[in-house]
Amino acid sequence: MIFGFNTDIKHEDTVYHVQSEARESEQLLQTQVFVRGRCIGKRAVSYAPTAAEGQVSDQEKERMLRDQHRQVLDAIRDGKVDSVFDKRDTPETLAAVKELDLQWLNANSVHAAGTLLMHMRVTEGGAAVEGARLTFRFVRPDAPPFYAQVLTDAEGNAQMSVQVEEASLRDSSVLVQANVSGRTATRKFEFRSAQ
Repeated sequence: MIFGFNTDIKHEDTVYHVQSEARESEQLLQTQVFVRGRCIGKRAVSYAPTAAEGQVSDQEKERMLRDQHRQVLDAIRDGKVDSVFDKRDTPETLAAVKELDLQWLNANSVHAAGTLLMHMRVTEGGAAVEGARLTFRFVRPDAPPFYAQVLTDAEGNAQMSVQVEEASLRDSSVLVQANVSGRTATRKFEFRSAQ
């Protein structure tokens, strides 16, 4: 399973969030660029022709996605981000597209009594998404990755908990992917000390 890549990059006074993911149901490798939570453009490349010939492995898709992600990052560094966007994605068409949104509701208070507890919400176009499958990949330096899956309720909410010492959170991260009817959103969250 390919989750994707998430990078924050600053150019001049603007911070761009670049998110790349494999959209398996559409056989697309998609990179979106956000500024202050708003999608300003996308780049999507189909791998359907090579998939039909049986010539694209998960490793190859991951390599292609990584290269596409890097190309967008390089364009931002060079001040030419518009040059890599698909031209059909005008501001008007982007505004009409409903994307999944994944929010971490309790980001300021996640650890208590030896338990990491994450409350998440999935929405699409501002409306709650029921039945979205959330896949969590919790990574810490002193143990193998921990995986968990949950479904969102009628309000689009779900929670994941794992027993973990607070001290090991400092160098840990969690990758969360929401998936419903082939539409996905992927976010990476890193833990910081409350100090």
